[in-house]
Amino acid sequence: MIKKLRNLIKRKLPTIIITVLVLILLITFFWSRIFITIRSGEAGVLYLRLFDGTITDYVYPEGLHVVFPWDTMYVYNVRIQTTLHDFDVLTNRGLPIKLQLAIRFRPEYELVGMLHQQVGPDYVNTIIIPEIESILRKKVGHFQPEDIYINRDNILTDIIVNALDELGQKFVKVNDVIIRHVSLPESIANAIETKLVEEQLLQTYDFRLQTEVKEAERKIIEAKGIKEYQRIITQTLDDKLLTWQGIQATLDLAKSENSKVVVVGSGKNGLPIILNTDR
Repeated sequence: MIKKLRNLIKRKLPTIIITVLVLILLITFFWSRIFITIRSGEAGVLYLRLFDGTITDYVYPEGLHVVFPWDTMYVYNVRIQTTLHDFDVLTNRGLPIKLQLAIRFRPEYELVGMLHQQVGPDYVNTIIIPEIESILRKKVGHFQPEDIYINRDNILTDIIVNALDELGQKFVKVNDVIIRHVSLPESIANAIETKLVEEQLLQTYDFRLQTEVKEAERKIIEAKGIKEYQRIITQTLDDKLLTWQGIQATLDLAKSENSKVVVVGSGKNGLPIILNTDR
């Protein structure tokens, strides 16, 4: 039995060697299609060529996977990503505005299979950008160029919030849409900037006028207070009070170290005279 097996191997040895070599060549050639590595932050979608097509109910996780070479594994980045996009939009006056956007998004992990089957790997240009463009064109078209240019009353912020609410989340989560820059035709931008400068000057002038009005009101109130004070004082002053206050002032001055000579005044209501001399 063993002898027969050896004889068989000797007869089939060239065939066996050729078969092994062919297998080695095939494995080497199809290595990247057979052994698939899904890295961190990625997800795999398998397409079965001979059976059910795209597998939509299972997502291949991170790690090494072995598939038949006639099948295809599509690997998707499921991390948060950012894409930049510029486009022109018309305002309510028909003037063009150029918006420079930064869109943050990520595929829904559990729906990667559906995303691949119904949209495909180029989903950014297929659904994300066109839908955001459509929503922004519709919203921006209701406002004037100046309102968009200066983001009056947070118009752009409200537009973005509404855009995210209306955006159909087709297997993709759009986290944020950031308007990096708003560009107007140079002539329109210069006109708006000139108008804004004039508005600031007018506001400054109005503020100065209001300040002057307040200052005038303050002076009027102060004058009325002084007038009322003088009226009250005049009613309370008489000769005896004045004489008494004069005596009190004389006594205070007499107590001063610099007061040396006191000359008593003459007359019925005369007050003393105080002369200061050097020590």
